[in-house]
Amino acid sequence: MTRIATADPIGPPAGARVVLDVRPLQERERAPITAAYLERLLAAFARDPIDGESFVVLLRALREDPTLELERAGLVVAARRRLPPTARVFRNAGLTVDSFLLRGAALHTTSGAREGGAVGALYHTAGGAVPLFSGLPIVATLLDLAPWELPERYAATTAARFGHRLRARTLRDAARVIVSSRATADAAKRLLGIPAEHLSVVPLAADPAFRPDAGDPDQMAALRARFDLPARYFVFSGRYDARKDFATLFEALAALRDQSSSAATGLGWPPVIVLAGASGDENADSPVVARAARKAGVADLIRLTPRLDPTELAVLQHGAVANVQPALSDGTGLAAIEALAVGIPVVCTRVGALAEVVGAAGIIVEPHDAAHLATALRAIWEGGAVARQVTKRARDRANGPRRTWDDVAHETRDVYASVAGAPSPTGSPA
Repeated sequence: MTRIATADPIGPPAGARVVLDVRPLQERERAPITAAYLERLLAAFARDPIDGESFVVLLRALREDPTLELERAGLVVAARRRLPPTARVFRNAGLTVDSFLLRGAALHTTSGAREGGAVGALYHTAGGAVPLFSGLPIVATLLDLAPWELPERYAATTAARFGHRLRARTLRDAARVIVSSRATADAAKRLLGIPAEHLSVVPLAADPAFRPDAGDPDQMAALRARFDLPARYFVFSGRYDARKDFATLFEALAALRDQSSSAATGLGWPPVIVLAGASGDENADSPVVARAARKAGVADLIRLTPRLDPTELAVLQHGAVANVQPALSDGTGLAAIEALAVGIPVVCTRVGALAEVVGAAGIIVEPHDAAHLATALRAIWEGGAVARQVTKRARDRANGPRRTWDDVAHETRDVYASVAGAPSPTGSPA
């Protein structure tokens, strides 16, 4: 069996000069999971700076600099490089122009790293764009496999297909690719041809707001009044795009509406699901979700909220019967990680990282299977033996040893140390 590299400790991390593309922090609405990843990782780096470590951050010109606050918190920023905006047509073509801009921005980093006492220099990207022929070893965090798992949606044009081929090539050439689960690593090997020895599994962690004591009664009462929440509800959190299977979820809710439930007497029937973040705040996909619910005849079983801050979302999740993740692609399982951190079970589909993250603390069904999803939702809602079992396991997980973003940062630094002195990959564009 091919061994996938893991981020096992290799001793005290050695500081490196890291060129890091932080533009997703300036464009949260376009890449919410990438933005959350960078924000939490850099905050952890800032809390515990190490000798020799510094960052050259790549920013979008004419936008607010999100690294100033991180620098005040302790992140060592050696330099800032501001890049001009890239037209959408070039983004769709795989950020080709970006790749040359990034190459220029990364020049002279190696000499600056030696002067700063770093053991070496590298380029780290979580957003997809990498410099061509940069002269630096590349570490890429792969948070999303949707372009290759759902090509009919994400590779529908010639430009998009070219872009994804180019990105796949740069990922194969990277010195190390960080993924958040073994399932994602297996998919990266299968779909992209990334060598197993270049893959490092670094699981993500929940934001500190998601904890088993997050259910503040006053905040919960305010949320109930604000969003007209019933006494019991399911909750969905995460993206609102083609990675999620709302059609199957709404079909399952419609099936539950048509059923009676004597066991649910006094518990409310049929179940209601709260779609957290679906009602606006520049989320262009949310009106599509609302229209789909109306078309499926389940609009009255849906509650929409605007995008909530982590504290409010944690309170909302704590008050839910379970979190529901109907997905077609999910590279991180981050929404499930956060739900389990507050102690509620997860009903999800068997795709991406979800099954690995949820394990025995939820119910896992196959994609596109509305009948089995309805059965799972009913089982949790009615509170029988299965519901009690998975709820207990979710609460045990929440109250047990907790993985933190400091752990993620430590293991990421191990990856940095392992490649900082490595020669940069060679090759020609795809």
